[in-house]
Amino acid sequence: MIIVDRALAERAEAGSPVRIGLVGTGFLGRALIRQLAEAAPGLQVAAVSNRTLSRARAACEEAGFDVEVVDSQKRLDEVAASGGCAVTDDASLIARSEAIEVLVEVTGTVEFAANVVLEAIEHGKHVVLVNAEVDGTVGPALKRYADSAGVILSGADGDQPAAEMNLHRFVRGIGMNPLLCGNVKGLMDHYRTPDTQEGFARKWGQRPYMVTSFADGSKISFEQAVIGNATGMGVATRGMFGYEWQGYLDEKGHVDLYDADMLREAGGIVDYVVGAKPGAGVYVLAEQTREAERHFLDLYKMGEGPLYCFYTPYHLCYFEVPLTVARVALLGDAAIAPDAGMVVDVVATAKRDLKAGETLDGIGYYTAYGQCENADVAEAQGLLPIGVAEGCSLTRDVAKDEVLTYSDVDLPAGRLCDRLREEQRPLIHRRRQPAAA
Repeated sequence: MIIVDRALAERAEAGSPVRIGLVGTGFLGRALIRQLAEAAPGLQVAAVSNRTLSRARAACEEAGFDVEVVDSQKRLDEVAASGGCAVTDDASLIARSEAIEVLVEVTGTVEFAANVVLEAIEHGKHVVLVNAEVDGTVGPALKRYADSAGVILSGADGDQPAAEMNLHRFVRGIGMNPLLCGNVKGLMDHYRTPDTQEGFARKWGQRPYMVTSFADGSKISFEQAVIGNATGMGVATRGMFGYEWQGYLDEKGHVDLYDADMLREAGGIVDYVVGAKPGAGVYVLAEQTREAERHFLDLYKMGEGPLYCFYTPYHLCYFEVPLTVARVALLGDAAIAPDAGMVVDVVATAKRDLKAGETLDGIGYYTAYGQCENADVAEAQGLLPIGVAEGCSLTRDVAKDEVLTYSDVDLPAGRLCDRLREEQRPLIHRRRQPAAA
């Protein structure tokens, strides 16, 4: 989206920057604040919230902002409107503020984030999610609220789903038919825990549970659910294929792992590959139905088909999020949104043998990992989404690698995520099941 630089420059020259309220100052939130301070003319971090107030203040001071801690709506609005940076431990103040144009949610939570996002939407704000977990769990329901309110709900550039969506749009824009949206993974081990990932987390200044969600497959499952819910593509099998390939993405051996007829019959799928180069990339496999153009694709070094591989060799996380804010606020364009409804769900699967009476912990912890499943299958079988599993109490013993169901647990009372899931049921996409690969 090269056009956004000029749009932002115009806002900067007019002295009317897009005012951002940011919720969450963990690893990504803190880095994003630095990026917005140093490399995003036309955007203003007007308010920041974190449940631990000292972390929010430290993140803003590190970025060089003129910080004021506030605890009232009036004062937050005044500081934000005057060009300062208001810091609070009450995210509702940002969600309700008339001085904030775009709320950026960066917590990685589900229940907390759903509450903040819904309140922001109800108060007329665009929302950018740096949070695949809430998007993959209740994103379609939240989008329906956003559409009704006349605002935009968008995932973030720099994260894999939006990188895949940008490729998907490009491929369609040159007259080809995308059949697979893929993600590159360096490691897959469902049984990793915060204990096994502590060293890596410490090295990179991240939290062990977040690093664990990358390693155990939960994070990539959410990412691929998000792109599935945007494009209408499902999964060919529970958990996706997840082939191993040590070469480059566009090598014939990798592309030939997929059968074009199966992909077409399925209406397209989402998937991932382990070990491929480039290691941080995303890819789209597409077909060209016009025979004459296949000849010229071969001339341009794309191969003979029937599948052609397009890939981006990086995704730059927080570096790219300001581009999404600009796309949303200035161009009315979501980087990615669950336009197809609920197509792919992420279901909770026992990481070890579990006992009746145990309480399930969160994503990236000790009790469960997430796997992609087609949403209509998950509903028909009563499968428990991992996004709502935290805090649930088991009513029976569950064996390692068994997928949990709603009948296996007692849900905590009064949660918004459960209400949104119920509201989301009419948005479940009923898809035809692909033949076995």
